[in-house]
Amino acid sequence: MLANRGLNISAGLASVATAAVLAALKLWALGQTGSLSVAASLADSAVDLLVSTLGLVGILYAAKPADDDHSFGHTSVEDLVALGQAFLVAATAALIAWNAVGRLAEPVPLRQETLGLGVMGVSVAITLALVAWQTHVARRTGSRIVSADRMHYAADLLPALGAMAALFASGRWGVPWLDPVVALIACAALLVGAARIGNRSWDALMDRRADPELVARVSSIVEAHPGVRGHHDLRTRMAGTRMFVQVHIELDGDQTLREAHGIGAGLRRKLLAALPDADVIIHKDPI
Repeated sequence: MLANRGLNISAGLASVATAAVLAALKLWALGQTGSLSVAASLADSAVDLLVSTLGLVGILYAAKPADDDHSFGHTSVEDLVALGQAFLVAATAALIAWNAVGRLAEPVPLRQETLGLGVMGVSVAITLALVAWQTHVARRTGSRIVSADRMHYAADLLPALGAMAALFASGRWGVPWLDPVVALIACAALLVGAARIGNRSWDALMDRRADPELVARVSSIVEAHPGVRGHHDLRTRMAGTRMFVQVHIELDGDQTLREAHGIGAGLRRKLLAALPDADVIIHKDPI
């Protein structure tokens, strides 16, 4: 668990640093080119900087151990931060789309297209490196914050590549209308991604059950454990990367308390081995 937290923190730090560099590069490129598609990519990076900073704070807070006021830990902050990220991304996409519609009505010629192409190419390379690292961390730790951040930066690739296409078309053929069209496509992709992250975070905050595959896995482990005659009232929920499990197991009522406790303790160890970050409560019922 400590190793996972270290990976999440490293991913958060890399995200903040990358967002700062990308925002600076794209701000300069915008000043040189006047491209709305570059502005869309810049706005996305600026939001990413804010979101990544909040995400890093969330990762650090979620890593705090349980205390008297938060006996189940602090992992729900991951879902809260991810939900905030989704709202910020959606609002930014809507603002850029509004400006793009206006630019379609009155196209504006671009300038310094070659310089802008170079800057955006560098930003794409940096973003690809970060997304690769975040993908590795998200798969290892299951962090919702890292996963949400990865979505932001993966989505950055579309507006960045689109901006490069718009700059190339403007410089080569003098086509100014492609710039706002690319910006609108990028906004649509951002809205779809924000909706996905927002839905997952909302479900977790509303204590929706864990993924059905995980629930089925828990059920099969319980059923197969020696001494367990059956089970009922299996309940699950997610908070950040942590899964909470409560289950009633049915045991032989004539056995000793020590034997019943041993069966329950062994089952709990088996569940934790399969789900290392889970919080497991087992109630024993005699039959």
